[in-house]
Amino acid sequence: MSPLPPTAATHDTLRQLVHGHCDPSFLSALHKALTVDPWPASGSGSASASPSAYGTVGGHGERLLRRLRVLGEELPPARRLFDDPAQLATLHAWAAVADPSLCLTALVHYLLCLGSIDQLSDDPAALEAHMAALESGRAKGVYLITEVGQANSHLATATRAEFDPVRGDFVLRTPDARAAKFCSAGSRTVPQTGVVLARLSAGGTDRGVFAFVVDLTDADGLRPGVEMSSELELGALPLDYVHIRFHDVRVPFAHWLSDGARIGGDGGFHDPAASPDARLQRTLRVGQGLWATMPSVAAATCRQSAVMAVNYAQQRRTQGRFAPGAPLLDYRTQQRAVLGALADAFALTCAAHRASALWAESLAVQATPSRDAQQADTAMGFTPWAAVSAPLAGYKALAVRTAVRVVADCQRRCGFSGHLDVNGLAGYHGFHHAFDTAGGDSQLILYDIGRTLVEQHVPAAAPEAPDGLPPTSPHWWPALAQRHQYLLTDHLRQRRDLRADNASDPLDLWNPLLEEAGLLGELHATRLMAEDVAHTLTGTTDPVLAQALAPLAALHGVTTARRWAGSLLTRGTLRPPDIDALADAADRLCDAVLPHLPLLTQAFAYPDDITAAPLAAADFNAAVDSTLQWTLGGTA
Repeated sequence: MSPLPPTAATHDTLRQLVHGHCDPSFLSALHKALTVDPWPASGSGSASASPSAYGTVGGHGERLLRRLRVLGEELPPARRLFDDPAQLATLHAWAAVADPSLCLTALVHYLLCLGSIDQLSDDPAALEAHMAALESGRAKGVYLITEVGQANSHLATATRAEFDPVRGDFVLRTPDARAAKFCSAGSRTVPQTGVVLARLSAGGTDRGVFAFVVDLTDADGLRPGVEMSSELELGALPLDYVHIRFHDVRVPFAHWLSDGARIGGDGGFHDPAASPDARLQRTLRVGQGLWATMPSVAAATCRQSAVMAVNYAQQRRTQGRFAPGAPLLDYRTQQRAVLGALADAFALTCAAHRASALWAESLAVQATPSRDAQQADTAMGFTPWAAVSAPLAGYKALAVRTAVRVVADCQRRCGFSGHLDVNGLAGYHGFHHAFDTAGGDSQLILYDIGRTLVEQHVPAAAPEAPDGLPPTSPHWWPALAQRHQYLLTDHLRQRRDLRADNASDPLDLWNPLLEEAGLLGELHATRLMAEDVAHTLTGTTDPVLAQALAPLAALHGVTTARRWAGSLLTRGTLRPPDIDALADAADRLCDAVLPHLPLLTQAFAYPDDITAAPLAAADFNAAVDSTLQWTLGGTA
């Protein structure tokens, strides 16, 4: 079927799908902020006027602080952005495409540091100066949660904040070397404000884990009592990583992000959260913003990666004896890979909208302490993340892992060009690969989600198989994934019940089952994304767009089913002939997607001045050549 000609309404609807319901003026301001050169063309003669002066630790921080300052100047204040999660998601998505290091810095600066102050402070006026400095980019925000000496440190925070009833403030201490915090705060001459998670001691009693606002550095260097290690290099995502310890650092009372807890004049302590786990969940609920934003970031980098891979496959001529001079995109293997990447990027885009909506709902109706306590008693296991929000934590885990796979596939399909730094794919891959453990370890999140599904499972009739739907239908995979999740859950529940009578403790019970629990957690997140795709298609009323997106959605389903083939066969969700038929279905869907490539790649691509990648050019060979300087021998 020939594609219908797109209308202005088609392009507008597709723009909203890709970039959210952001006002065009916001996108324009964001575009400007990300293309402004943070280094002045001419300076006062000081070292700060040249990026070459910042090749060491301080250079990363100075450059990124300048870029945060530009964002602060061009965009609405952060407190207004928190009223519109879609705008925050778009901000970080564009930042990731332009500069993954800036994206990570902004994620921590906005969502974790500013977000903690905005959501957890009971006295915002007392922290107004810090908020203003962070919003304007005059200070860089960091978040100090992970402690280096033990796994799952979030569940056993050792850093101490002891209340001093005489002075009415807190004394922040690192008790031993294992409790040192890991963070990207190594720029010692850049003003940095940290939100530090520490275990509050009041009246000699452990009161649970709270967040505290702490000045780490200023223009003169480290603040008194703050000890910083030398830089830890991480080539995949170059930032100024260090370890930090605290030696009797005085923290003002107003810098305690108490979230409703109180210390009275007589030293009496009251916390509306009913248990230590409930307190931890409330302190960590700012993580929902990070998890809700990561699908948008992953979708953006995957869309750009897929567009560049398609562009490469269209231009690159092969000289194989089968078809000399044929473009790479003529080969089915290449079509399945790069069009499959385009399909997965579309699926992530759909999931990103749902994740952003979930976060907006959580901001509008914050959980009550009693509900937190109930969740903590039943849900907290390997990490606190699934207990805080299982859907958003699951979206985060699936998004980063999907992006790692998609970007790696695009790199491989673009040959040597895919690995050149100038094309950005290596940076995208490093960013998402690092985020598999950052922001909540993805594997531990999936263990907890799978375990919770099994514990809550109630045996019933399995969902119907989609026998009346062919694999080329965009609704085939969502229905199949729902059935497969039930079968996996039911099987694992039976295995768990068989072990329950003889298990001596939870570790003994679950230790042999964790691999299957993680697989179930991953499938659950995969099913959520499949349903998001189906929901997006259902809401698409533009016939041109529906014609373009339906085969893309179905291709995502078929390629995902092929990746899950082993599990689908093991549980009998599909039979061998069903699996054999998926390759032909993928080819038919590729044929259906190909006529819509101009519309899709135009919509999915970011502006050239955001990416500056030769692989995105109309003639990528000429674009690469224009960046090179040539020297001819014998002409000196």
